[in-house]
Amino acid sequence: MTSSLPLIDLTGRTAVVTGGSRGLGAATAKMLARAGASVGIGYKSREAQAMEVVRELKEFNVEAWAEAGDLSRPEDAKRLFERADREFDGLDFFVGNAGVWSSQPVALADMEEKQWRETLACNIDSIFYTTKEAVSRMRTGGAVVLVSSTAGQRGEAYHGDYAASKGAIISLVKGLCVELGPRGITVNTVAPGWIDTDMARAVEAEEMKRIEASIPRGKMAADDDVAGPIVFLCSSMARHITGEVLNVNGGAVLVG
Repeated sequence: MTSSLPLIDLTGRTAVVTGGSRGLGAATAKMLARAGASVGIGYKSREAQAMEVVRELKEFNVEAWAEAGDLSRPEDAKRLFERADREFDGLDFFVGNAGVWSSQPVALADMEEKQWRETLACNIDSIFYTTKEAVSRMRTGGAVVLVSSTAGQRGEAYHGDYAASKGAIISLVKGLCVELGPRGITVNTVAPGWIDTDMARAVEAEEMKRIEASIPRGKMAADDDVAGPIVFLCSSMARHITGEVLNVNGGAVLVG
């Protein structure tokens, strides 16, 4: 006899998702809520979009809220999780998704220090501040899932700032999983290839055709294609997986 219960049931669990007002962050928040988790999202400036995501989350009969802030600032990261303290009775999952990527290729020799600093502030400083806040209050049996990239494993010419920041996330995961293992908390990273989001759509049409032709599956991932693995890593089915890089790239980059 088959069960009608969902395979992943996160009823009664709580999550904070950064970069949650659009794209992968919004898709992940919605999938967590569909599985029964209450979700708070962090966003930087798109208030209307964030409030719409919150409205959609509440349709799953879970608690949901949004908090604005620049998470590369420690005080804003702290405020996000103080909001979680007020809204939830504890924290189970943290998904670190906030990040930026410039569609304009720039050789390292030509890159302005401003671009380098801004990319690392958004992509790795924010991960440091938010992950630190998350793990300080996470319950036993929780999960940390940070979003890196295939670029963090094999590099990306003319986008050295982005690749370096995503490689740093992978290294952080490898160490943090050892620190949090005794507390029963898993730490993993999902490394997407190209995703059909606003960032990807900034690429010129001819270049995008070339990119899609290089992917064995013949297309970029949809948001849900990456959100699904993130939610899996938050579930009890992934309870013995930690310190891992889960590649979601349609076979475009075959890395171990």
